[in-house]
Amino acid sequence: MAASRNNILPLWASEIEKAPILITQKHFPNMKHLGDVTKIHGGKIPKVDIITFGSPCQNLSVIGNRKGLIGEQSNLFYEAIRIIDEMKEATNGKYPTLAIWENVLGAFSSNDRMDFKAVLESFTKREIPIPPFRRWTYAGMVRGRGVDVCWRVLDSQYWGVPQRRKRVFLVADFRDFRAREVLFDSSGMPSSITACATSWTTAAPRNRISTAKTGRQIWPFQGRRMRSAAKAKDIKGFRASFGAPATTFPTLLTDGSSGFADWFEGKEKEGVVRRLTPLECERLMGLPDEWTKKGSDHRRVSDSARYKALGNSIVIPCADFLFSNIRKIYGN
Repeated sequence: MAASRNNILPLWASEIEKAPILITQKHFPNMKHLGDVTKIHGGKIPKVDIITFGSPCQNLSVIGNRKGLIGEQSNLFYEAIRIIDEMKEATNGKYPTLAIWENVLGAFSSNDRMDFKAVLESFTKREIPIPPFRRWTYAGMVRGRGVDVCWRVLDSQYWGVPQRRKRVFLVADFRDFRAREVLFDSSGMPSSITACATSWTTAAPRNRISTAKTGRQIWPFQGRRMRSAAKAKDIKGFRASFGAPATTFPTLLTDGSSGFADWFEGKEKEGVVRRLTPLECERLMGLPDEWTKKGSDHRRVSDSARYKALGNSIVIPCADFLFSNIRKIYGN
């Protein structure tokens, strides 16, 4: 969506989940779906200027199994690198011009911080030293053999959506060495405020706890405590589990039944914990209303499939920032 908004044509995609494919086919009917990424050869598919990918984060996330890039899901990163290298070889280095990779903050720390080193080395084809104090910064740059690589952490709450979602965005420029201009343009994006839920009653100031604890992830066990407290009408227990209302919502994950998608609604002593609706989750991701409601077969997509697709997606204003800069820098 962000690419098409900036007059950049999406040509193909690799996806195996049924719901995301149907949703994408509905909105981008001319896009080719190539299927399993492990069965794609970069030299035998339509050449493109930009390849974007976000290798599955389950093995990198702090709430995943932390196996890192050697995990069964996250090692698909190397399949994307293989496709990029194959396309470069088949076109004598002309395509692609850019590669964009997105992932969770856990990519900085998984496998004792060696995974992000491996990511940088995969793009640059050279050895990258671990930084001082063994800590990767939230923004940085390296150069390799014919490539300029920059990365930056973008938090969606500062990009016009009421959700805290920190993600690593990496841009590799194989031609013009202008990756830093894509990620570090200072003009930013305009704010866009849209209601994400119906009105609700806020507790009196004396009944609130510090907002310093808000805007974070809600763990599944915490969600269970919230639900139990709400059923028992235990206001004190609920506030202790969740905290005070805030202007930003915790990070959306992929499982709509877990605690991340619960919210307290209603009057004091009468409120209940309810799940965020798919529509509200779409708004938290910066998507148009009901974007994920139906697929190309005109059938309604299940709520569970919508939650999973939304939890795996990228906040649109952040992606729009990158593609608008690409359009401005590289033109046609």
